[in-house]
Amino acid sequence: MNYYSKHITNLIDELKRLPGIGGKSAQRLAFHIINMPEEHVEHLADTLVTARKNIRYCKICCTLTDEEVCPICSSDRRDHSTIMVVEQTKDLAAYEKTGQYYGVYHVLQGSLVPSLGKGPDDIRFRELEERVQKGDIKEVILATNSSLDGEATAMYITKKLKPYGLKLSRIASGVPIGGELEYIDEVTLSRALDGRIEL
Repeated sequence: MNYYSKHITNLIDELKRLPGIGGKSAQRLAFHIINMPEEHVEHLADTLVTARKNIRYCKICCTLTDEEVCPICSSDRRDHSTIMVVEQTKDLAAYEKTGQYYGVYHVLQGSLVPSLGKGPDDIRFRELEERVQKGDIKEVILATNSSLDGEATAMYITKKLKPYGLKLSRIASGVPIGGELEYIDEVTLSRALDGRIEL
């Protein structure tokens, strides 16, 4: 039985389709939107439609952008001989916030998920290989997630790019700051030990 009118129910149902939004969150958002001034709702709707129509993949690194080439790829201040490979645009944003990386990126727009049949043709690997084939790349840093899928993706890319003779590296992973060892899984502890540095 629906407690709300058709329009409210439809709005809640649409909001529930968004990742990370459950029934209660969708309901809260729906009522917030309904109570917003009409011009704010129209602006939100226009912004969503405009973004969907105008945002595309950068023709070089495959990140999301509203230009043909994203600001990072078009910058002459970046080291274009070093590519950091990440899974999603949000991962690129996370590294940019550190202010410690000056190379360029390649966004796979996903990872390999063998258990679901998601293979190399389902991510932007071909575009990465084409960039490497052009010959000006010295290093590829694999910054995929430390999940099973991220590790499978990093291993696949390593295997495929090894014959090109460039430097391949993997980001370090290990014990997070503030983490207690008894709660950390064996794989993370093993990688932390392997990636130890001399003091």
